[in-house]
Amino acid sequence: MLIPYWLLVPLIFIFGLCIGSFLNVCIYRIPEPKSIISPGSMCPSCGNPIKFYDNIPVLSFIILRAKCRNCNVYISLRYPLVEILTGFFALSVFIKFGSSIEAPIYFIFIATLLVITFIDIDHRIIPDLISLPGIVFFFIASLTISTISIIDSFIGILAGGGILFAIAEIYWRITGKEGMGGGDVKLLAMIGALIGWKGVLFTIFVSSLVGTIIGIIVMLIQGKNLKLAIPFGPFLSIGAVVYVFFGNEFINWYFAF
Repeated sequence: MLIPYWLLVPLIFIFGLCIGSFLNVCIYRIPEPKSIISPGSMCPSCGNPIKFYDNIPVLSFIILRAKCRNCNVYISLRYPLVEILTGFFALSVFIKFGSSIEAPIYFIFIATLLVITFIDIDHRIIPDLISLPGIVFFFIASLTISTISIIDSFIGILAGGGILFAIAEIYWRITGKEGMGGGDVKLLAMIGALIGWKGVLFTIFVSSLVGTIIGIIVMLIQGKNLKLAIPFGPFLSIGAVVYVFFGNEFINWYFAF
């Protein structure tokens, strides 16, 4: 029996919210490092286990008024934000790719980028535990993507890792300082594994553009003489997600233009 579309849409969004709750666990525990399986969810402040009725995505945050039931410490807005973002992307992927095999692959890809983004914001690292297995997984998964070939994926890995590595090496030799971490290099290689070399070039362009705009805004707010260390991983993730939804259309428009 087929589920009506009007019912399927909210179900997919709710599914995304639940996955987002798990992503919050990954974001918090992977850098520690701690197991993402055991123990169950607990308050990071008082350490008390969180009851199932206090662990309902978004809804529990509202009911508890953003406070732990046991210790009254405020719960970060980050938690419902990640849940809502994941629900939004789950629904967006379904609308874009329907029930094709590509839909869950792209959703896993975006969910992985969400975890990487918030870990990089918090800790200025991109864990090899995510990016290195991600290169292998998404290279294999690219076989299910109709818009790229296995050659595109392989070149995407080499181009993704190679371009950023070359930039980082040149910057280091000129300035004697590290301008880009190895985590960014591996992340772009992982991105290239699924969206190919065209996606890599698009991602670099969009991430550089967005990163420059955000950097200028932050410097204007905090003072132009301030030396900033802004993580690049979130901008690479933004570029890759934009490519998933609009990349081919943009490239076709560009060449037509």
